[in-house]
Amino acid sequence: MATRARVRAPELIGKGGWLNTGDRQYTLADLRGRIVVLDFWTFCCINCLHVLDELRELEQKHADTVVIIGVHSPKFVHEAEHQAVVDAVERYEVHHPVLDDPELATWKQYAVRAWPTLVVIDPEGYVVAQHAGEGHAHAIGKLVEELEAEHAAKGTLRRGDGPYVPPEPVATDLRFPGKALLLPSGNFLVSDSTRHQLVELEGDGETVVRRVGSGERGFGAGEFSEPQGLALLPGGLVVVADTVNHALRTYDPETGAVETVAGTGRQWMQGEPTAGPAREVNLSSPWDVAYFDGLVWIAMAGVHQLWTYDPEAGTVRVAAGTTNEGLVDGPAGEAWFAQPSGLAATGDRLWIADSETSALRWIGTDRTVHTAVGTGLFDFGHRDGAAEQALLQHPLGVTALPDGSVAVSDTYNHALRRFDPASGEVTTLATDLREPSDAVVVGEDVVVVESARHRLTRLRLPDEAVRVESVAHRTQRAAAEVAPGALQLDVVFQAPKGQKLDTRYGPSTRLLVSSTPPELLLDGEGAGTDLARGLRLNPEVEEGVLHVSAMAASCDDDPENEYPACHVHQQDWGVPVRLTESGTDRLPLVLAGLDA
Repeated sequence: MATRARVRAPELIGKGGWLNTGDRQYTLADLRGRIVVLDFWTFCCINCLHVLDELRELEQKHADTVVIIGVHSPKFVHEAEHQAVVDAVERYEVHHPVLDDPELATWKQYAVRAWPTLVVIDPEGYVVAQHAGEGHAHAIGKLVEELEAEHAAKGTLRRGDGPYVPPEPVATDLRFPGKALLLPSGNFLVSDSTRHQLVELEGDGETVVRRVGSGERGFGAGEFSEPQGLALLPGGLVVVADTVNHALRTYDPETGAVETVAGTGRQWMQGEPTAGPAREVNLSSPWDVAYFDGLVWIAMAGVHQLWTYDPEAGTVRVAAGTTNEGLVDGPAGEAWFAQPSGLAATGDRLWIADSETSALRWIGTDRTVHTAVGTGLFDFGHRDGAAEQALLQHPLGVTALPDGSVAVSDTYNHALRRFDPASGEVTTLATDLREPSDAVVVGEDVVVVESARHRLTRLRLPDEAVRVESVAHRTQRAAAEVAPGALQLDVVFQAPKGQKLDTRYGPSTRLLVSSTPPELLLDGEGAGTDLARGLRLNPEVEEGVLHVSAMAASCDDDPENEYPACHVHQQDWGVPVRLTESGTDRLPLVLAGLDA
C-alpha cells in the first residue's frame, strides 16, 4: 500500500475530562495498538449529528480494533458547560468515549478548522487521514480494513474490548423531549426524542396516557428515530418530523395508526432531486413542521432550507434556502438559513427559529425571507431591547402568542423570550428553564418543553418582562490571521484508495465562496468547479468570516463495474479571519486527506 505521511498524533487533553469511560482518564499511550478515530464535534451542529449516525456501523463492525473518541469542541458558551455535554452524550446515544474539551485545546493541537472533522490514528500513534464534513464513513471503513491487515502482519494491532463504559440509565417518563402539541382532546402529544417515541400526556402535562412507538430506533412499523416536530392537520392527523429517519410520518390520535408520508429513510445529498413524489424524495433531518398557507412547511435543518409537503398532492419541494449556511434575507430562492429548527404560523407569516445564527426570522406568503432578531453565525448572547441589537443563543423553538407576538424558546440561554412585531422589542418572559426547545399556549398559560429537565413546565404568561443582565458573546474559535490582498484558498481533497473523482457527467467538484461582511472579498466570490481559488481581501476590512462550501464526488475505480458505488463528500466552513500584514497568504482547508 502507499506510504503515508508519518505525523505523530498530539496528545488528547481537555479540562472537562472523559465521559463514557467509567471515570477513567485516557492518554493516546493507553490506546496504542488500536485504530483510533477522533470525531471533533459539537452538539449544536446538525452535520456533527449526521456523522454520529454515519459512524454507528463502523463502530459495531470493528468493535475489537477501532476506538472512536468524540472530542467535544464547543461553539456556543452553553456547550462549554460540562453538564450540557453530559446531557448531549445521552441525548444522542453516543456509545463511545468522549473527551470534553471546553477550551478547544485538542482542536488547536490538531489544527481543526470545521465541525465535524474526523482524524484517523494508526495503532502506532500516527495520524494517517483527516476528513472534514459528512460522507466519509465508507472511506474510513476501507482505511480501517487496510490498517487492520497492515498492523496485524506487523504485530502492532491489539484486539479486544474498547474503553466504552455506558452510564447508568435514569428512570423518567420523558427523556430529552423535543416538541409538544396540544391535541383537540386537551391532552398533549410530546416527541420523546431520545426514547424514539411519541408520548400522549393528560392535560396536567404529567400523566402518561399512551406511548406510540417501540422505543427502539428504527424505520419499521411502530418505530421512530429521534422524532422532533409535530403539527396538527385540519383533518385531525398529526404530522411528525421523524428527524433521524429523514422522513415525515402521520399519527392518527384516534386509531393510533402511523404512516410514512414523505422521505425514503435515506439522507438527501447534493445533486439529488429537490421536488417530486413525497415518498420518492430523500429528506435531511427535518426538525420541525407547521401547517401554513395550505401546506406543511418543514424546517429542513440538515440542509439549511425550508421545504413544503403538500398533503393533497403527495409531493415535496424546496421552498426557501440554497443549502448554503448563513444569514441572508431576500427572495426565498436566494435566502440562506443555518439549521432552522423551529416553526410557528401566525396569519400571513411563518416564523422560524434559525438556530445556528441565533436568529428569529420569518417568511411571508410572498415568499420573501426577513430577519427579526439576529446578526450571523458567530454572534450570540442574552440581550433584550430593540430587535436590531437584541441577542439570542441557539433557539430551537418559536410559538405564536395570543396578542400577535411570538415566544422564542431560547434554548442555550435557558430562557423563554418574546418578540413583539408591533414594537420591534425583545423581552424575557422566563429564565431558569433548562434547554427549552418548544412551548404551547394553553389559555393564559404557556407550557414549555424543558428538554434537559425531561418535563413539561407550565408558566403563567407574565404581564411584565423579567429583568436579565445583558450578555453578548462571540464564538471562542480563534480567527485565522491572513494578509490583506491576495489569499490562496486550497480545499484539499484526495479520493479514498480504490476510488477516483466521478467525471462521467462533467466536473465532480464544487466550490462556493462568499464573505461576511460582503465587502471583505474584493475578488473570488461565487461558484466554480476548481477546489483551488485565488481570493483578494479588502485591506480596509479588519475582520470577517469567509464562507466556503466544498463538495467532491468519488466512485469506485473498477473498470469492470458498469455501476460503481459513488460517494459524496461535502463540508461548509465558516472561517473567522483577521487581516494583518504578518498574516498568511494561504488558507488550506482539508475536505479529505492530509494537508502536506
